[in-house]
Amino acid sequence: MTAPTFDLDRLRRYPDIEAHDLVAVDATDRLVLDEAAAALADAGPGEVVVIGDRYGALTLGAVALHGARDVRVHQDTLVHERALVANAEREGLAGTFRQLSLVPELVTGARVVLLQLPRGLAALEEIAELVAAHAAPDVVVVAGGRLKHMSRGMNDVLGQHFADVTASLARQKSRCLIARRPTAPATFPSFPRTQVDEESGMSIAAHGAAFAGPSLDMGTRYLLSFLPEMSPAARDAIDLGCGTGALAAGLAAQRPDLHVVATDTSDAAVRSARATLEANGVADRVEVVRADGLEGQPPRSADLIVCNPPFHVGATLQPDVAIELFKDAARVLRPGGELWTVFNSRLGHAGALRRIVGSTKVMGDNGRFTVTRSIKQPSRTATGTISG
Repeated sequence: MTAPTFDLDRLRRYPDIEAHDLVAVDATDRLVLDEAAAALADAGPGEVVVIGDRYGALTLGAVALHGARDVRVHQDTLVHERALVANAEREGLAGTFRQLSLVPELVTGARVVLLQLPRGLAALEEIAELVAAHAAPDVVVVAGGRLKHMSRGMNDVLGQHFADVTASLARQKSRCLIARRPTAPATFPSFPRTQVDEESGMSIAAHGAAFAGPSLDMGTRYLLSFLPEMSPAARDAIDLGCGTGALAAGLAAQRPDLHVVATDTSDAAVRSARATLEANGVADRVEVVRADGLEGQPPRSADLIVCNPPFHVGATLQPDVAIELFKDAARVLRPGGELWTVFNSRLGHAGALRRIVGSTKVMGDNGRFTVTRSIKQPSRTATGTISG
């Protein structure tokens, strides 16, 4: 399907953050499409795969500018999936792609893979081994990134799974790595990877793009130490932004009568959480949901929410993400319910928690991380503009 009037510059970030200095297409998207032009022209229906597209530039560019058909797409976060759908509908390109998880069906028989390079090497390794194991023997992977975020390690990871890895010339501070001739993985699949945390005895499983990998990050470890103090009469609990599911697993293991929901916007996190819960024998007592915050959770439906909020989205510092999670928690908590939060001490979220949720007490501060308990007040709402 071609659309001669299609213009990448018309794409929008919505429903992600939109501002005058934030764009939906960048130099890397354009370079990947240009480097892959010949391969895209030769690809048949269903033979083009896009991984890591943010707002649809690669997917819709491949369709509208290069004639790709029935494109298979994987995006880790829900907001990127929704941005692609919104842009496709606006441009009259709905139905030209399929969105899938990072599973063999995504890449089976693929001859062209367009990739926005992930920041982490483990995320790239999982993608590379999946493509090498299931794509067509003549597949070409065109992986682009900003020079400041690229490393020699990316070449090495691709080189473990492809016999031919070359680099394009740099353009506008972007470069592509081009991989051909896949080699059979020695062990497949090697993800999720699982490690036992010696201090807690908990098994942590992680797919490549999951934050902190198969280990406990320091904030989560600190918050876990407060589990015995959390809302002893709680019936329903939520691990908000669950990551690999360690907090949900800890709650379920220590409190068998508690109904636990674990939720995250990341596909890698959700799949990791399910594996972590399985590894710890509590998968039957935790419901794992892929969602943007607490969408779908009814108001006043939880007694306890635990949260280790992110303050980066990709390479961008975005502390407002935590504020939106606090608003979600205020909506979903029952009066008297508790929100337990851990955050980098320099962020000072306690004031925002008092305004959004209710009475907030610092329960611990180890010099790097702060743990707070916020109690939902009956009259408190999550509406209005939050400052500070």
